[in-house]
Amino acid sequence: MQTTSQIYLPEMGCGTWAWGNRLLWGYDESMDDQLQAVFDLCVSNDVTLFDTGDSYGTGRLNGRSEKLLGQFAREYQGIEKENICIATKLAAYPWRLTRQSMIKAAKASAQRLGRNVDLVQMHWSTANYAPWQEWVLLDGLADLYEQGLVKGIGLSNYGSQRLKQVYKKLRDRGVPIATLQVQYSLLSTYPVTQLGIKDVCDELGIKLIAYSPLALGILTGKYTEKSSFPKGIRGVLFRQLLPGIRPLLGCLQEIASLRSKTMSQIAINWCMCKGTIPIPGAKTVAQAKENIGALGWRLDASEVIALDRAAASTDKKMVQNIFQTK
Repeated sequence: MQTTSQIYLPEMGCGTWAWGNRLLWGYDESMDDQLQAVFDLCVSNDVTLFDTGDSYGTGRLNGRSEKLLGQFAREYQGIEKENICIATKLAAYPWRLTRQSMIKAAKASAQRLGRNVDLVQMHWSTANYAPWQEWVLLDGLADLYEQGLVKGIGLSNYGSQRLKQVYKKLRDRGVPIATLQVQYSLLSTYPVTQLGIKDVCDELGIKLIAYSPLALGILTGKYTEKSSFPKGIRGVLFRQLLPGIRPLLGCLQEIASLRSKTMSQIAINWCMCKGTIPIPGAKTVAQAKENIGALGWRLDASEVIALDRAAASTDKKMVQNIFQTK
């Protein structure tokens, strides 16, 4: 656990990308009762950080994730309620061109949540295609913090070079950056091993959040060439990745067997051993229980080294987010 400003950050959070997303995750509104149970189970086990975005939800369900989180947070009456942190990423849409547009976006998120956003995050950097736009949007985030409309500010998909520039800009306004999230897993070590982002975050006092720690589910061990694949984009990606990652999956399975844990729990725990807060998703109580099983213990140094070596030797890696900056 770490407390950053007014925000309580647990060892692990919960990603809610799937909550409202039909295209990639097959969401259906009949799942809502199960999602409420997932939320309750997570909070009662000190998994109190919920990551969402104002772009989450497909078609008419846009914003669904935020609406569900707001509803679940209101109805939850168990332990750790006071530590619930809802972290929303605001999209850097091309039509958001003023600092006021980010304030308006945050207020729209707050309306869907029925409460203010706790941690507001820039969903992605526009440095790769419209750097001028980004500074204005960041000013909007800083305005939200200064006006007391949010408890903290975070970033997403930033590399070390851009992070240092943004840190300086916000520091000059007296606004701290609480968190940075990047795609980080045994199949996506690039932000840490090549961009050195963890060292920079440590230097600047920023907590690093690892999204997609199970690489969209392929590190769970559920999928093999002999099994059925998920529909759509994930299935296509898994077919491409699986032949080249067998040694890594084998290493995960071996350690899981020795530890009497699941492959998912080993992969999530590895992220925590690297000093990050992983935010695996969960659509069912069973998945949430499995994620929670990654808490309360740690891989030893030799196991981490074995996983590092297996990850480094894989022929295939997860595709990096197109908005990830250097």
